[in-house]
Amino acid sequence: MPENHSEVARLLAQIDMEYEAAQNGLIGLASGTSSHQFITARMERISDLHTSLQALVGESATALLAEHLQAIPDNPAAPGTVQKTG
Repeated sequence: MPENHSEVARLLAQIDMEYEAAQNGLIGLASGTSSHQFITARMERISDLHTSLQALVGESATALLAEHLQAIPDNPAAPGTVQKTG
């Protein structure tokens, strides 16, 4: 069971990095199609990681991912971003 816990933690950390990269794609210097392609690639990678998470924890993976993403703070220094209100 500790291996599964470690793998779940690893997958969630990778999701964090992909999500952060996608957010940076929204506010970074890239624009237009290249930005859209970059963000799409990050979201597709998160989908793949979610599938791996489902293989480990079953149907609770979606709720776990949603809860995890809600816990990620917004970047308050980013211009034009909307703050989560709860």
